[in-house]
Amino acid sequence: MNGQSKHAPEEAPIAHANQHATAEQKFNTVLKPLSHPELGDIRIDEDLFAIGRTEAPFMSYAPEIVADLSRRHARIFSEYGSVYIADLDSKNGTTVNGVNVRQKIIQLQQGDEICFGRALSYQVHLSACVQTPGRAVKLVSLTLSPERGELGLQPICVTQFPFLISKADETFSRYKDAHPHQVNYISRRHAHIFLKSGVPFVEDLGSTNGTFVAGKRLDEHAVALTDGDSIAFGGHYFVYNVSLQKEESEVDPTVTKFSPAAAEHTGDVDKTTFVGAAGSFLDIFCVEHAQQQDDEVNNEALQQADDARKETDQPQVRGKFVIFISELTEALAGSNRKGIRHAFWWGTALAAVLGIVGLLLYHSGGSERELKNLMASGDYGRATTAANQYLERDPDNAEVKALSTEALLKANVPQWLTMLKAREFDRASAALTNMKKLSTHNADVQALVSELEWIGNLERFVMGQGGVDAPIRIYADEQKIKALVQRWNEDPMGHQRALARILSYVPEFKDPYADALSHLRKLQSDDSVYLAAIERLKTAISTELNGDHPEALGAVLNEYAEKYPRIGGLENLRQDLRQYVEINNSLRAGELGSLIVLLANARFSSPPFQARFRALASSSRLPPAEAVGQYQAVSKAWRAGDTKQAFAGLQKMAAGPWAEVASRQLAHKTAIVEQFSALQKARGAQGYDERLLSFYGSLDPDEDVYFIRAAEADIGLYKDKALKRAQDLLSRAQALWQQYSEHGAIAGAQRLEDQISPQFRAQARLLSEAHANVQQGMRIYTQLKADYPAEWRKLQDEINAEAEQQRRSLLELSTVLEPGLLKAKLALLSSQPK
Repeated sequence: MNGQSKHAPEEAPIAHANQHATAEQKFNTVLKPLSHPELGDIRIDEDLFAIGRTEAPFMSYAPEIVADLSRRHARIFSEYGSVYIADLDSKNGTTVNGVNVRQKIIQLQQGDEICFGRALSYQVHLSACVQTPGRAVKLVSLTLSPERGELGLQPICVTQFPFLISKADETFSRYKDAHPHQVNYISRRHAHIFLKSGVPFVEDLGSTNGTFVAGKRLDEHAVALTDGDSIAFGGHYFVYNVSLQKEESEVDPTVTKFSPAAAEHTGDVDKTTFVGAAGSFLDIFCVEHAQQQDDEVNNEALQQADDARKETDQPQVRGKFVIFISELTEALAGSNRKGIRHAFWWGTALAAVLGIVGLLLYHSGGSERELKNLMASGDYGRATTAANQYLERDPDNAEVKALSTEALLKANVPQWLTMLKAREFDRASAALTNMKKLSTHNADVQALVSELEWIGNLERFVMGQGGVDAPIRIYADEQKIKALVQRWNEDPMGHQRALARILSYVPEFKDPYADALSHLRKLQSDDSVYLAAIERLKTAISTELNGDHPEALGAVLNEYAEKYPRIGGLENLRQDLRQYVEINNSLRAGELGSLIVLLANARFSSPPFQARFRALASSSRLPPAEAVGQYQAVSKAWRAGDTKQAFAGLQKMAAGPWAEVASRQLAHKTAIVEQFSALQKARGAQGYDERLLSFYGSLDPDEDVYFIRAAEADIGLYKDKALKRAQDLLSRAQALWQQYSEHGAIAGAQRLEDQISPQFRAQARLLSEAHANVQQGMRIYTQLKADYPAEWRKLQDEINAEAEQQRRSLLELSTVLEPGLLKAKLALLSSQPK
């Protein structure tokens, strides 16, 4: 897998090589030296690369350079479209970007910096590997045939690599009842057989009792296997002869298929263990010290390793049953005919008993044979039901569990994938629920179904929001993304192993599996970038809402919208902000009428504004229910033209907590009645039209409905003149605003002055008159329901914003300025147009 060159060939650089990889994507991995540039690049072309001081090319380096390397230091491997690094419990450790890898497996990314020991560091460069088919001698399978036939071991035919030798695997655990010590001499991660340039290699994984090839115990190096080699795991019991089945064929570097040649070589297919699903490097190099604690030490095998081959050449030991029959015959037989007859009858009786026992055993295995027949015929649905029933009686049968898992996945996953592709997520979820019911007694398959549930939830979320590049909705999507990513991050290697296992049974799972990993990587990126930004935005929203000037939040929302264009839901926040600011401003100004209308129409859609409004409603700042009811009665009477009742209601409120507001409203409404009465008397007199238009322009479209209707008939006569007046008001407002802007806005120093300076007075006059003119001009347009140029709305917004900002800035100085001075300055900002 390794090669070394001073100048690596040209690569196709990729910004993030693993980001869009499929499950079968291959990579060229290049390690560029950082600490010792003179060493040259290390190019990794194979799926597995060994790092150690006695491995190439490290063995050729100067001793002082590799002094920190262990003999078995680390491994770099490719799997599932990604590149990983695993530390093998080295003395001085391995780091990736400064993070210790010890007892972990880290996925490598483009540009990562890895360091072996304390000083030997490299930068990772990944490029997509372009694979071209060609003619080559291909390894179809590797068969391990037991050297000692009397032990009852089955041949092992390996058709997919890597193959992990483990006492937890059924290949070896099946012998535990008969030979518990021998099985326990094998470690959980004992050794593995893998392919390197098409050649099988075996590597011991630091097992307790060792791996032996030709009677020699392996050290830290992997050894190539050839036809006729003898290989032993853990001692002298699991000893096999190696045979390789090859054929010259068109090379497809992504697929390893089962070939009938393998079955032909093994002879009796029913008595052969076929390994048709590849293992996982993620599992192989996952160092777990606790798992070796239950290994038994095979002292005899370790002491007599050199004699292992000789022992297998001795005369075969008789089986226990043969010995039993022989000894029983000798005990029953005598030296005379009577003894022989007794022996004959005893032997016959024994044979009958053994026949009955054999018959019972045969029938007891009927269900298992039926299950295998169903599997062989492809009837996976019935096989699933039969396996579940069998496991209900015998829940610890490992072979039936494996068949149950295979049957259930093959019977149900293809249909589930079809539902997922059609975005029928509810049906897909129901199908998984049914799969769990069908596997009640099989915990292994329950875990695999949980992995499918995760993929279903992932696809439901991604497709539901419109794809991986769709907006992430604040206060809606964060927890869903975090839950999906967190579940994967809790055990990424375990999830990959489980999903790879499903893929080994259901080939059509390949593309959805690759898509899910691609979507996951996007969500992981969103989690680190967008979700972090959203959390900061939430903090900013909370801070501004708890402050005195919530309108400042508008600038914050605009800033985040520009920096993070995929944050969704900002328009809802803006709408909520507008409602809240209007309520807050009406509350500050004591405008009870508009405040009550705003409260009645308030509809907040985002959690922070909903919470803030509830807090405001429960405080004493809002008018009590009694005051609201009284003013609603006043407003109803006023809008109907019943001025007498409206005045009476306001006079009642003058004794309550909102007395000052009621007094101002009473004075304002009294002035309107007096103006209307005087206007009626002046009908037909000179200047009537000007007085009428001025009065009409001062009315509130929402509150002064009665008087607007009363004046509409006369206004209709002067509509063109009214529009001309609105135009004049807006033109004057524009001129005043331009003059104000040219002199510069009222500065903080002017607001802080302990007197009213000429500069403050002049600028305040310009701003207040511009504000009053633009309001009246736009009001006329609104009352007449006439169209107006967009520039007038923009002018109104600009003047309103500046007037509110200056008023708010003055109010902030309430603890600094003398009350009378503050009131006088506020009054200048509120003067009416001339």
